[in-house]
Amino acid sequence: MLRESEEIELKEKLNEKLEKEVVAFLNSDHGGNLYVGVADDGKIVGLQNIDQVELEIKDRIKNNISPNPIGLFDIITRKEGGKEFIQIIISSGNMKPYYLRQKGMRPEGTYFRIGTSAEKMSEAMIFWFIGSLLFYDGTFYGLKLSIDSIL
Repeated sequence: MLRESEEIELKEKLNEKLEKEVVAFLNSDHGGNLYVGVADDGKIVGLQNIDQVELEIKDRIKNNISPNPIGLFDIITRKEGGKEFIQIIISSGNMKPYYLRQKGMRPEGTYFRIGTSAEKMSEAMIFWFIGSLLFYDGTFYGLKLSIDSIL
C-alpha cells in the first residue's frame, strides 16, 4: 500500500495542485512520484478516461512549468485490483529553481518538498538556486541581482 512521504504524493483525482507538486519534486534533491487515482489513505480509487488524463497531465506540466521540464518526468498507467491509476515519475531538475509560469519565479510560484508537503520557497532560497547556476570557480562575474531584476 502506498503512503505519502517526502518522495510520494497521492491524489485521488487530477486537481489544480498538480503543477505545484511537480515543481516541488523538480526542486527537491531526489525528485519523487505523484500518483493520481490513489486516495490519501493509499486506497486505489482508479480513474476514468485514463488516456485523456495522461494527455492532460503531460500538457499541463509542459505548458505551465518553467524552465521546461520535458525529459524530467514520465507518466505511467498502472493497474491494480481492476482499477487504473497514474504514476508520474519526476526527476530532480538540473535547472533549479523550477516555478509556475503563471506566477513567476517568486515565492508564490516556486516550491520545494518538505516531508509530505509542497512549501513556498523564500526569496533567499530562490536567490541561492540562481546563484548556484551563475557561480563558476567561485567567481560571480560582478553581477548584481535583485528579485525584481530577474523576474
